[in-house]
Amino acid sequence: MDNKERVEIEAATFRRLLSHLDSRKDVQNIDLMNLASFCRNCLSKWYSAEAENRGHEVGYDVAREIVYGMPYSEWKAKYQQEATQEQLDKFNQQSN
Repeated sequence: MDNKERVEIEAATFRRLLSHLDSRKDVQNIDLMNLASFCRNCLSKWYSAEAENRGHEVGYDVAREIVYGMPYSEWKAKYQQEATQEQLDKFNQQSN
């Protein structure tokens, strides 16, 4: 496999990850953080940072719209649930 093919496969894999996350709106960011130490917002930050590393300005809000498939405020209003105390406790334990 050459570098171009590898990059295309990685890009397709990333799009598949975004599609999977989009199909699992029931999985909250705090759940992702508690299980895997990253979430949709982390992906957005990484996207923005990698664009900047390559000389492109993709602001955090634009990156979040790419990752969430809609403006973050819209996603949050439609799908974000209040974190339970158990979720918050687990998150805080990992943060310490």
